[in-house]
Amino acid sequence: MSDLRDPAPYDALLLLSFGGPEGPDDVVPFLANVTRGRGIPEERLKEVGQHYFLFGGVSPINAQNRALLDALRRDFAEHGLDLPVYWGNRNWAPYLTDVLREMATAGHRRIAVLATSAYASYSGCRQYRENLAESLAVLAAEGLPVPRVDKLRHYFNHPGFVTPMADGVLASLADLPEDLRAGAHIAFTTHSIPASAADASGPVDSHGEGGAYVAEHLDVARLIVEAVREATGVEHPWQLVYQSRSGAPHIPWLEPDICDHLETLGAEGVPAVVMAPIGFVSDHMEVLYDLDTEATAKAAELGLPVRRSATVGDDPRFAAAVRDLLLERAGAERGLPVRPCALGSLGPSHDLCPVGCCPARAPKPAAAGADSPYA
Repeated sequence: MSDLRDPAPYDALLLLSFGGPEGPDDVVPFLANVTRGRGIPEERLKEVGQHYFLFGGVSPINAQNRALLDALRRDFAEHGLDLPVYWGNRNWAPYLTDVLREMATAGHRRIAVLATSAYASYSGCRQYRENLAESLAVLAAEGLPVPRVDKLRHYFNHPGFVTPMADGVLASLADLPEDLRAGAHIAFTTHSIPASAADASGPVDSHGEGGAYVAEHLDVARLIVEAVREATGVEHPWQLVYQSRSGAPHIPWLEPDICDHLETLGAEGVPAVVMAPIGFVSDHMEVLYDLDTEATAKAAELGLPVRRSATVGDDPRFAAAVRDLLLERAGAERGLPVRPCALGSLGPSHDLCPVGCCPARAPKPAAAGADSPYA
């Protein structure tokens, strides 16, 4: 963790997330926000919304973000960091534009942004940056001061993100019957994305098969497997698999799907599986439905014992990692020598997204990058 304690030039931190419905009446309007511009009929949105209706129309993501917000404020206060922390969403209240308007009106002019997505990809990084640019354009049109926003670097390999997940895998293994534990496989899961988007993820020099998106997940998986081996003496077989696919069936997406993978392992006689959702910061709907509901039901059908390990959520170590990322970036912006904290083989990610990083099919202005219209 950084020894620096001065957040200047930043005068606020914005926790930026996806958002989710908080009641049955919110589900279809929320999904309409998510899919805006794609021409998806309301009846189809109602079908998709069944996942939410199984949980009373409430996504857990907003409550989890509130918990993380509290954890960040508590950590900052305990470490003498006098910096307000705000929270805004891309697709549901509190909406990003409204929160940025509130921040600009309150006098904030240099804002650090933490996105609740740890890895490089269009949907996990550049799309957030595009949303920031859209909101800043609204503020400019309203005649408000436009603050500078800097997105904190990807934190997939920060120890405050990796270590809690490794502990979660260890806890899940310990929860298995003792006679199954040593032979258990680990299925590291993340959100499937179109193969073309994965191939173009990260800076241009990372483009290729799977791009930075796959490479970063594989690095985290290896780190966790090694942490488990050091703690238990057992090196468990593992694979990176995918979940939560959406979109046209003719477009290739990353595979294998977690349920298909469980079928394969069941056929091979694997005694048990730990599902480790390393692609997710918290236990939101994709984790609750796709893993805890759908994949767990598939495992029961196969007679395959499974456990699902925890995401980092509001773990104090993750809150401390956010503080570290903020102070590291603040020091770099002031021209101080900083030593970014990172595990694994890939090293710390870039502070400023370069041109060509995680490109969209239809280019849009994006803030917090080398090509930002808001320097």
